[in-house]
Amino acid sequence: MSFSADLGSSPIVTITGCVIVAIRDDLDDSAVMTLQNQLVDEIARKNAHGVIIDISALEIVDTFTGRMLAAMAEMSKVLNARTILVGMRPAVAMTLVELGMTLSEIETALNADKAMMMISAERDRARRE
Repeated sequence: MSFSADLGSSPIVTITGCVIVAIRDDLDDSAVMTLQNQLVDEIARKNAHGVIIDISALEIVDTFTGRMLAAMAEMSKVLNARTILVGMRPAVAMTLVELGMTLSEIETALNADKAMMMISAERDRARRE
């Protein structure tokens, strides 16, 4: 396991080839840019095959948050890492849909354990092929 974040940012942890990032509810534009840079650096450095974005700390979302999540998923995809969003509260899901931001390109799971299982199963399948 490896930690790669400073105290002022959202934590990024790498476990068995999966980068896990917990999104804080108080990120401003500059913190988001820093987080995105840290995320892509960690994916590249660890040659990660999966990214889990935990949004359980978010009680509300806006279009900025939706765009940030979509951008992080797209950056991960370009680096060949499967991205799964976890910890979405029902109110957050409803708000995203009301804003027209369904994030259809991002997979979701109920929690990080399920996301890890999904990513591990895909990696195992790829190894057998």
